Amino acid sequence: MTMPSWQETTAGGHKLGSMARAALWLIQEVGEGEIFTVAKLREAFPDIAQIDRRMRGLRDYGWEIATAREDPELRSQERRFVTRGRDVWVPGQAKTPSHKSSITSAQRAKVMQEDGYLCRTCGITGGEAYDDDIVQAVLNVARRPVTQEDGSVTHQLVTECQRCGRGNVDRSVHLPELIAKIEALAPLERSVLSGWVKHDKRTYSQLEVLWGLYRTLPEESRQAVADALESDGTDD
Repeated sequence: MTMPSWQETTAGGHKLGSMARAALWLIQEVGEGEIFTVAKLREAFPDIAQIDRRMRGLRDYGWEIATAREDPELRSQERRFVTRGRDVWVPGQAKTPSHKSSITSAQRAKVMQEDGYLCRTCGITGGEAYDDDIVQAVLNVARRPVTQEDGSVTHQLVTECQRCGRGNVDRSVHLPELIAKIEALAPLERSVLSGWVKHDKRTYSQLEVLWGLYRTLPEESRQAVADALESDGTDD
């Protein structure tokens, strides 16, 4: 089947949606491995609102598009078209992935209750204001990909606030790697981690509290702390 042009709105007798046209634009105008800007994307599709959001939807179909969070060489408004996925302009290739099916109200309530009504990414509770804003957090339920022991990937439900949900960071979990790292812990470290898991809460030692306070100090004050640590506590 001949690949249609990204400028076409129909191909083979069926309508080309904005996501499909964005995919074609990436292939025909950008090229795999190349950098483009959000401004250029919007310039190419001036009549389509939130075209960048439509383009992000390609990630659900195996397309990899990196931002500055994944690729430190990029600026905030730059993107890198890493690799193409499914041919979403072909009929039947852009069906909604099974893990994107709707979540029922009962499922949502159960997941939030099990997660303690906490965002499992940043830890904020519903209705709590963010530290850097007066905006209050709104909790949703998301699907997080988890690789199992047999290599299969399941999408498990988890509570997440809207702010974290808008991020582009890959939060997929490789369970065998995580378990292997836990098994490699020293007995004392494993005991501490077990306590955190049991109470679903991390407790901080006095040293960790002092370290956190030290990190908040200006450079001059940090030097004073460093000097105090170098001293043996006696006068010359």
